[in-house]
Order: sequence, then C-alpha cells, then structure tokens
Amino acid sequence: MADEVRIVRNDDKHRYEVIVDDTVAGFAEFEADAEGRLVFPHTEIDPAFGGRGLGSTLVGGAMADVAARGETVVPVCPFVVKYLQKHEVPGLEVRWRPRDVETADAAPLEDRLPGDEGVGTMRG
Repeated sequence: MADEVRIVRNDDKHRYEVIVDDTVAGFAEFEADAEGRLVFPHTEIDPAFGGRGLGSTLVGGAMADVAARGETVVPVCPFVVKYLQKHEVPGLEVRWRPRDVETADAAPLEDRLPGDEGVGTMRG
C-alpha cells in the first residue's frame, strides 16, 4: 500500500510541510519580507524519509500553492533555487537575488535532484 503524501501550509510555523501518512516528514520554511514576498530560506527532509523524492514534492507543492495565492517567492534556500531553475511553476512570480543563485550554483545538490535528500537535517 502506498503512503499518503500531502503538502500543507502551516502559517503558525511559517512553513510548508510534507506529511507522509500522519507524520511530518519535512518542511520548507518561509517568512514575509518588508514587501510581503515570501522568502524561502531553508528546506529539510527527515533522513528517515530519504530517497523518496519528498523534497521535490514538497517544494513543487509549496510553489504551486504560492502561485495559486498570487504571492511572490524569493528563493534563498539552495534547494528551492535549484528546483525553480529546473521547473516551471505556472503563475508563480519569482524575485531572484543574484547572490542566492550563485550560492545554489556552488552547492553540491545536483546529484540529489530530482530527489531531496541532504537538503537539511530536521530541526523541528
């Protein structure tokens, strides 16, 4: 039987969560900047859920939801930057910061895409 995977926005914790069955398997944090744009600084997947592509599922679902809400994304997390460089998200407005693109380009994430593993360790 396949696991049930859902992406939910948790405004109280300022993050999107990937839920596997009833367990939070990872999250992508966001914070609103002075202009109301959503800055995504960090993404984590619990190592117990590694190897399933949950990072890409999480970021893809989060970006689709942000687009549907008409919000703007500022990708800072290298994983989010890499995801958005490789995937078109219809209706998503992205504000790139050159230094974050440079950081993502130097990050050793290529071998992890389109998966997710190594995007961070669980902080809670």
